[in-house]
Amino acid sequence: MHAVEVIHSKRDGHRLTDEQIDWVVAAYTRGDVADEQMAALAMAILLNGMDAGEIARWTQAMIDSGEVLSFGDVGRPLVDKHSTGGVGDKITLPLAPLVAACGAAVPQLSGRGLGHTGGTLDKLEAIPGWRACLTQEEIATQLADVGAVVCATTPTLAPADRKLYALRDVTGTVESIPLIASSIMSKKIAEGTDGLVLDVKVGSGAFMKTPERARELAETMVAIGSAHGLATTALLTDMSVPLGRAVGNALEVAEAVEVLRGGGPADVVELTVALAREMLALAGITGVDPAQVLASGQAYEVWERMIAAQGGDPSAPLPTASHVEELVAERSGVLARLDAYAVGVAGWRLGAGRARKEDAVQAAAGVRLLVDVGAEVEAGQPLLELHTDTPQAVDGARAALAGGVVISDEPAARPPLVMDTIRP
Repeated sequence: MHAVEVIHSKRDGHRLTDEQIDWVVAAYTRGDVADEQMAALAMAILLNGMDAGEIARWTQAMIDSGEVLSFGDVGRPLVDKHSTGGVGDKITLPLAPLVAACGAAVPQLSGRGLGHTGGTLDKLEAIPGWRACLTQEEIATQLADVGAVVCATTPTLAPADRKLYALRDVTGTVESIPLIASSIMSKKIAEGTDGLVLDVKVGSGAFMKTPERARELAETMVAIGSAHGLATTALLTDMSVPLGRAVGNALEVAEAVEVLRGGGPADVVELTVALAREMLALAGITGVDPAQVLASGQAYEVWERMIAAQGGDPSAPLPTASHVEELVAERSGVLARLDAYAVGVAGWRLGAGRARKEDAVQAAAGVRLLVDVGAEVEAGQPLLELHTDTPQAVDGARAALAGGVVISDEPAARPPLVMDTIRP
């Protein structure tokens, strides 16, 4: 086969054959198809799409480019969760130990943040001593002993996706739903779990800005899961407003610990419990109420063991920023808007995120939200705290928030947090 023939086929709107897909993904992974050729094919896929059969085969080809993990019998059903990314989205931190406390095992292979969305590994690395990189044997042992692991993806997992992801990022093809869906699902299927719950974010702070696009992505991923024998459910959840009141690495860890101790913001608790219920359903665990388990503190005990198993000290003080400034209300009224994207960019500029994968992040940087949307405020009242170790970054953060924090005379309410559930 020749790459140009495959490109021509998709460029002209034809369906790629299984043989074409298998060949082009394998050839690109080993370097026989050049970046510019795969970029052209990715653009053709973006413009002309793929049908369900093509997407399922493309996903399988990416799985086949590497190793499928096997953790053996850990004594519990394996179930995982994936979020498409948002602002203040620390849900994995309380969710993994909660589901483990309810009787399942959670192998959560996670990533780092890029741009305005935070990364789970960056958050956990704010904990002194915590280690992200584990071997497959270490993951299996921790699943059996603790029931939950949050760690970096192993290098052998879907290497084709890692290479293609980087290419899409610089060629304007990130938005292709077939390529997004196959990217996410190839890694999750290769993890070897029994069930998967997807948290597909919708709104300004999400990758998918509209419910229609988010639903299309969710339905595509659920279909991929079904085609590969992986029980998959997706929740569409709101990301027009940040989740919780903390945005940033150490700030979000502290908030997650509050939730695990039976407190924390209501929206973080609500989404954690909603996702836990779906995960337990896929794992076949009945008669356990995750809301009660969370309130009891049992999940916090699992958290302590999970952190300690990876070298972290769960009782150690978290990093704090050397510089904190407040953003205050310019007038009295109702906080009508607190835009997730604006807050995410502000946190990024303060040092909580990165523009390139190789950039470092500040563990203590971020934004703390002091007032909920819909609350009445007085002129001069603090609305946000800006945390950073680089005071010169504050002006850029304030500029990012211009227009994203709106006070009006009219009452305002947040949209429902869980907007819909997609099942096979």
